[in-house]
Amino acid sequence: MVKLRSALAVLATLAAPLAVAHTGAHEHFDLFAGLAHPISGADHLLAMVAVGIWGAMLGGSARLALPASFVLAMLLGGVAGHLGLNLPAIETGIALSVLVLGLMVSLAVRVPTLAAVAMIAGFALFHGYAHGAEAPAGGSFWLYGAGFAAVTALLHLAGFGLGQSLVNRSRVLLQVIGGGMALTGGLLLGGVL
Repeated sequence: MVKLRSALAVLATLAAPLAVAHTGAHEHFDLFAGLAHPISGADHLLAMVAVGIWGAMLGGSARLALPASFVLAMLLGGVAGHLGLNLPAIETGIALSVLVLGLMVSLAVRVPTLAAVAMIAGFALFHGYAHGAEAPAGGSFWLYGAGFAAVTALLHLAGFGLGQSLVNRSRVLLQVIGGGMALTGGLLLGGVL
């Protein structure tokens, strides 16, 4: 019962921030702005938690490979965004990541780790680009990047913990969580959220 309550508390937390995180540049370009950005909108938050859950579901080397590849590719995307390099359809890529990762969780899709890593890294580039593109010119990009990388890793860890606690106990709850993520991704993709 305690695990069910914990899972429901995580769900409530995930469902709360319905606003999209990309509202413009941060006023304070520092570590704290970087720490806040990934949790300021459902799009980033849900995708990052989904990476951890799916890694737990896949098991083996995917448990570490998925989150690590996301963080590394996100940082590369962040640098690209900060430098002003062109990456088209950022919001579409981010919304699509929430939709697809939600489906991976909900449907318990099993793919080889290398294929999962490639997909995760591709999605992470979009998330990172959004982080980097919204960074103002002043301050330390590296402190900002360290902040959003640290929170991303923590969200992956939270997702992994949730996935580990539910993978053998409540397949239905994982389907509901993944379905909710996919639905949110679809609404983001459709411009409803």
